[in-house]
Amino acid sequence: MNILSHTPSLKRGSVITIGTFDGVHIGHKKIIRELISKAHNNALNSVVLTFFPHPRMVLQEDANIKLINTLEEKAQILDMLGLDYLVVEEFTEQFSRVTAVEFVRDTLVNKLKARDVIIGYNHRFGRNRSANIDDLSDFGELFNFKVNQISAQDIDEVAISSTKIRLALNEGAIEKANSYLGYNFMLTGIVQKGKGLGRTIGFPTANLFIEETYKLIPKNGVYIVSCKYKDAQLYGMMNIGTNPTVDGKEQSIEINFFDFDQDIYGEKLQIDMHQRLRDEQKFDSLKALQQQLNDDKQNALIFLK
Repeated sequence: MNILSHTPSLKRGSVITIGTFDGVHIGHKKIIRELISKAHNNALNSVVLTFFPHPRMVLQEDANIKLINTLEEKAQILDMLGLDYLVVEEFTEQFSRVTAVEFVRDTLVNKLKARDVIIGYNHRFGRNRSANIDDLSDFGELFNFKVNQISAQDIDEVAISSTKIRLALNEGAIEKANSYLGYNFMLTGIVQKGKGLGRTIGFPTANLFIEETYKLIPKNGVYIVSCKYKDAQLYGMMNIGTNPTVDGKEQSIEINFFDFDQDIYGEKLQIDMHQRLRDEQKFDSLKALQQQLNDDKQNALIFLK
């Protein structure tokens, strides 16, 4: 898959869909697979056109948006579907002022060579979101491309799924979120040095720093996780929280990998989340914490069998 940070000038015609596709969950995948199939059957490019930053991040200064995927994670999932092009158009205040006809003419037609545009019935675009699917159909007649409407049922399923996924993650219901996503929810970040407390009680941890502040972090607690590192498949448990036993204040993400003790500082890891074990707790002593971690490990190993 080609990932482009600006809209290219394609030589071959395209089947295009437009949207944020946050999570690229099972509802999104149904739409994108249909797009890919239509493109393949007609010898056209399959294109997802998305925008970053999220428009609300730009147009609403106080918008505290948390997204299911980082841009890199979204690209990875779309690549696995067999998409030809992911076009990430930078969304700026200037871009928000582009009129509907300018967007269709310059981006969809002149650059992406639109032959088919697959879009939801409630999609709005152009300056002040003034244009709708009926306007797009009129543009299609003018510029010679077809408009294929995604059914209201499919759009509702996508919206409901996204809402349910975010709610599940905020509640720590990882298995439920994963069932809607069709894959394991992931956290991607760089391993940084921590205080080294875990090593003193037999549970060395990798401290994960996630640069993308818009990434949704699930509810604090202890989770069963896995990670592909080089040629190895690692399993372990992860704590999201503030480490109240040692009077921590700021949220951290710490992973203890089972039977693994290599120096991985500075490494970029993708952590897949499987199940929530328990809430984060404050213990009376490090010994009590150590005993609970032993219990957590045994419960995780039972789950992973």
